[in-house]
Amino acid sequence: MNWKKEFIDFSFKKKALKFGSFILKSGRTSPYFFNSGLLSSGKDIIKIGVLYAHSIIDSKIEFDILFGAAYKGIPIVVATSIALKNFYNLNIPYVFNRKEKKKYGEKGDLIGQKIQNKKIIILDDVVTSGTAIHYSINILEEKKAHISSIFVLLDRKEKGKRNLHTIHHLKNKNSYKINSIITIEDLISYLLEENKLKKHVPELIKYREKYGIY
Repeated sequence: MNWKKEFIDFSFKKKALKFGSFILKSGRTSPYFFNSGLLSSGKDIIKIGVLYAHSIIDSKIEFDILFGAAYKGIPIVVATSIALKNFYNLNIPYVFNRKEKKKYGEKGDLIGQKIQNKKIIILDDVVTSGTAIHYSINILEEKKAHISSIFVLLDRKEKGKRNLHTIHHLKNKNSYKINSIITIEDLISYLLEENKLKKHVPELIKYREKYGIY
């Protein structure tokens, strides 16, 4: 079992990945839904951190600090920092943001290392419209950080504004390197190998044909 299939199977069994009919924030009706928030045990977050760590190292991208956006990005960035230490002996600092700026004590909207002039990798769970990633980019650019790359668990490979693939739009606008661990194509391949789940394949293909970019 390859690591992509293993992660998809793991997410499905944990009910973080579901197939059916779901209304997304964008208003689209999707035949599948992924909620990383349901991967919430110690075992779950360790697995996610290891997955990100291996992907980051394999990419050979230079970076100084990991950034995770509140709230889902916080456990992801902590777990990845731990995995980088445990597997690669890299002591990589991390930072995350507050939803509201603190006006007393440790003031400001960021918690963790100073990021000015540092190379940052952004960690997120899913890319659909790209709104969350744009928000993270704005925070980091305001602090004069340099964004090395963006890593996501799932790229839905959907059209964003002006029918551009969300990730391609980010690349064109900002020239940031974006890496996805699994995509809708991986989900379709997984379903084709699972007899009890094959029935969902036509809906995913139909959705991809309507909203996807190849």
